[in-house]
Amino acid sequence: MAIQKEQIKTALAHVIHPEEKQDLISLDMIQDLIVQEKYISFTLEMPSPNDALAQELKQRCEGAIHKFIDREAIVDIQVGINVSRQKAAPEPTPEPPKPVLSGVKHIIAVASGKGGVGKSTVTANLAVSLAKMGFEVGLLDADIYGPSQPLMFDVENEKPLAIDVDGKSKMKPVSNYGVKLLSIGFFTEKDQAVIWRGPMAAKALNQMIFDAHWGELDFLIVDLPPGTGDIHLSIMQSLPITGAVVVSTPQEVALADARKGIAMFAQDAIQVPVLGIIENMSYFTPAELPENKYYIFGEGGAKHLAERMGVPLLGEIPLVQSVREAGDVGRPAGLQDHTPVSEAFESLTKEVVSELVRRNETLPPTEAIRITTMAGCSAVKSKR
Repeated sequence: MAIQKEQIKTALAHVIHPEEKQDLISLDMIQDLIVQEKYISFTLEMPSPNDALAQELKQRCEGAIHKFIDREAIVDIQVGINVSRQKAAPEPTPEPPKPVLSGVKHIIAVASGKGGVGKSTVTANLAVSLAKMGFEVGLLDADIYGPSQPLMFDVENEKPLAIDVDGKSKMKPVSNYGVKLLSIGFFTEKDQAVIWRGPMAAKALNQMIFDAHWGELDFLIVDLPPGTGDIHLSIMQSLPITGAVVVSTPQEVALADARKGIAMFAQDAIQVPVLGIIENMSYFTPAELPENKYYIFGEGGAKHLAERMGVPLLGEIPLVQSVREAGDVGRPAGLQDHTPVSEAFESLTKEVVSELVRRNETLPPTEAIRITTMAGCSAVKSKR
């Protein structure tokens, strides 16, 4: 009875590759099979003709054919090379990404959909209130086109110093009221307009982030520009934001833009948790009538927005003359003791910290994002 090719394949299926732990037929290593009566010829394809396993496998193949088919069969096995079977060199294990600002525990972005709602004032007072509570605090003034923090901290004439850190020159942030501060305002003339395109602005921001020695901080507060745009994406691309707060006044024209700000952070590709909404200029209280409240811009606007968006209302800051005066002289109102305004900022700050603790207990660390198209972003591994 003539030997059939299927018989040969069945016999060779008993030959197991010692490294791959599979038979030669399953590995598709038997090629060019020829059977002529008792003469059997095929090619044993190996990753290399000098493969140390080649001789051993040839002997096993002959043994299987003699055992299962015919002891008198003449077996002619050629060893061939198939480069596709060569094992690729293992890819080097990528180095884990260097942590961004490894000494900073939490990064909070303060945003507003609209300009003129007092976002920078709230940011300054949030920073000094955290410092009063004993936290190590830094403030990055990322409002490139309207930097106001140097004025609010009475450091307009200061300049960051260059210091040596591990053999590298770093900027030392300016400090006042227990807050470390960097702002583009330190590097431009007082009356000079900043007319920069997005890439140049982003480069300046990155220098203040990565070329600065922030040291150990419990909180880095980032004062974002109003609106939603290129600078916001640049910041979220550079920093893993722990959470964001959105500042608005009670009037509908401001709330409409605040909704857009919240929606920006909630995008699938960004996913920065919104810690809550802060309503600034909630009501006017005259100094001579501290119990009276006049709702000049409307009442309860931010509260209703917070309920609709499913985020907390963190606080309501009154419209008080002393807040404006404190900002103008470079001593934030939150530094005052036992005043309605300082108590409002203290209460607000405690709510922000509480929401941050709750966020850390229930959500994974935020990731910085990588811009991949003009329309979207994707995550990279840099967590906070």
